Amino acid sequence: MPNVMFLRVVTRTQVGIVGAGPAGLVLSQLLDRAGIESVILENREREYVTQRVRAGLLEQATADLLDELGLGERMHREGLTHHGLYLRFRHQSHRIALSDLTGRSIWIYGQQEVVKDLIEARLAAGQQLHFEVSDVSVHDFEGDKPRIEYTHEGERHEVHCDVIAGCDGFHGVCRPAIESRLTIHNHEYPFGWLGILATVPPSTDELIYTLHERGFALHTMRSPELSRLYLQCDPHDDIANWSDDRIWEEMHRRFETDDGWELNDGPIIDKGITPMRSFVVEPMQHGRLYLAGDAAHIVPPTGAKGLNLAVRDVRVLAEALSKFYADGDSSLLDAYSATCLRRVWRVQHFSWWMTSMLHLIGDADDFEHKLQLAQLDYVVSSQAAATTLAENYVGLEKV
Repeated sequence: MPNVMFLRVVTRTQVGIVGAGPAGLVLSQLLDRAGIESVILENREREYVTQRVRAGLLEQATADLLDELGLGERMHREGLTHHGLYLRFRHQSHRIALSDLTGRSIWIYGQQEVVKDLIEARLAAGQQLHFEVSDVSVHDFEGDKPRIEYTHEGERHEVHCDVIAGCDGFHGVCRPAIESRLTIHNHEYPFGWLGILATVPPSTDELIYTLHERGFALHTMRSPELSRLYLQCDPHDDIANWSDDRIWEEMHRRFETDDGWELNDGPIIDKGITPMRSFVVEPMQHGRLYLAGDAAHIVPPTGAKGLNLAVRDVRVLAEALSKFYADGDSSLLDAYSATCLRRVWRVQHFSWWMTSMLHLIGDADDFEHKLQLAQLDYVVSSQAAATTLAENYVGLEKV
């Protein structure tokens, strides 16, 4: 059979963005506001990226940015504002008053909903946003003429650009292209989360973080009719071992309180097991290739930071690119990695601290469990300790 020849289509833009998750979409929206052109490439189909269930908690600054970009209308209509959270241990709940302690709040609004809003805004603006691309590769980013190659609808394409933004997640192609130049920090936790999505009204008005003798549990929500709950579990367990009845039985055990509080249960529409890890690469840039979001760092979800940290990265990158195109000053671009990593490591520490305080750690003995309880006692009894948790949870304004 003769070789099939592909027509090579060449386009030119200022910023080539690989990945149409929150990082890539927010970056494109910010660049458009500054009059900077971009092209977004995504290997998944549109339906997949708008339906996959991911994070659901927005820091105050992330919610404010969506408002600033004109994308907050549905968030305000369908999202839930929370002003506190509960820490539950020894079968008792203790409220951390986030807003009273910090003057800021959080929003519960699913990542897939944020992505839907961003995609609609990008397409309405005539953005070049291509789904279901394949064979993506990045080239020549060590010089001043980077390019991205990919296949779309049977044709080979090249995007010639000034800068490449690698927003393609942990399993993307951008980080591996420069991995030999990076220092990788990786920590895998000896447990995972079994997460469920259930069509049942939430049993709580605010999130509940629980340390129980059988392991960690978290109760959050996606809407007044949809609950999202998690259990600490073996990361290598098979989800087939967890029937719906077994899941709810374990949920009831771990969330039980001495005051008779009851957990609502109902039909489970999605469930899965996710390993837990912390991951950071340094630096987050090489030449004219800049990594953002999960391509550069992963945090355990205990602190609810993944999406918010990705948005912070691209805010820094968009500001740097705006200065570069406005007056040719590359100082902010040169400092991109150092600027982002200050917050990345602060968030890594907070996420590790929350995770360590609330999970049974491997073969930890009774001594270590008593230390966890002492830490929790301190957090709920000291305004200073509660404020430290609260200001990190709602998002530090300056790092």
